[in-house]
Amino acid sequence: MTIAEKQKKLVEEFEQYTDWEERYKHLIELGRQMPEMSEELKIDKYKLDGCQSQVWIKAELKDGKIYFVADSDAAIVKGLIALLLKVYSGHTPDEILSNPPEFLKQIGIDKHLSPTRKNGLAAMMKQIQMYAVAFKTLAGKK
Repeated sequence: MTIAEKQKKLVEEFEQYTDWEERYKHLIELGRQMPEMSEELKIDKYKLDGCQSQVWIKAELKDGKIYFVADSDAAIVKGLIALLLKVYSGHTPDEILSNPPEFLKQIGIDKHLSPTRKNGLAAMMKQIQMYAVAFKTLAGKK
């Protein structure tokens, strides 16, 4: 499934819910369903700056695709990470870099987050894109 298809699917998933309380519950549930990040990966090297909550994101390149693991100590933030990872994990650096997270606006999440959570979401997306740039650069040097 392409990134655009995944984004469309998530927009449709969130459109089922009529109010934001239900959407937040769904977001939190997505976070709960995320695979656990091992405690030994929750170190400063993978810790994200720019988030009020604690957030860790690690990426690895396998067969030309980037796979992410992440976690947060806050339920809604963990749900936001789950959204990003559902869309971007398992794709090439080029695919990640050429597909901005437009689905977040379509869901309306950007209008329903506090300024600090909005900044944190932007920092998470920036980190995912930075991993993509780094892996693309490394692949170009081989």
